[in-house]
Amino acid sequence: MKNRAARCALLFLLAILAISSIPFATKLRAGQQSGNKSAQNTLVGAWRLISLDEPDADGKLHRADCTGLLVFSRDGHMSVQVMYRNVPAGGQGGPVQYAQGGYEASFGTYTVDEGSSTFTFHVEGAMVRSLIGKDLKRVYKLSGNQMAVRSADSHEHWLVAWERY
Repeated sequence: MKNRAARCALLFLLAILAISSIPFATKLRAGQQSGNKSAQNTLVGAWRLISLDEPDADGKLHRADCTGLLVFSRDGHMSVQVMYRNVPAGGQGGPVQYAQGGYEASFGTYTVDEGSSTFTFHVEGAMVRSLIGKDLKRVYKLSGNQMAVRSADSHEHWLVAWERY
């Protein structure tokens, strides 16, 4: 009888120790998966499009007539939508690699590298299906409640300005 009571007490103590360590283990895993949370937190929120400058056929930047929304969630998800207001009849409207029929829409996850002021958009779904599965590295610069974003790819020459809602 004494052995059985001792075993029950030991099992009870082990159960309490296991349960009390769950919050610590969860916090540890979350910290390991989150990467650099302070840099990520600076991007979290909804951003409205201020301007989108993109190259024309001659390679010169021009201001596109469009509106858009960019959202970064605290848990590392991201989505972007851009609508070109005046799409020429039969025209594309926007860069072919990102927009279709004058509309750009994609979603996925993101990671931030504060040291290089970049974030990488891991595309899970997009209107332009060739983007799905791609990792799109972006350079960002924050200034007050505004953020400038450009591609880290030297072959892409667009620039987007966003303002925090």
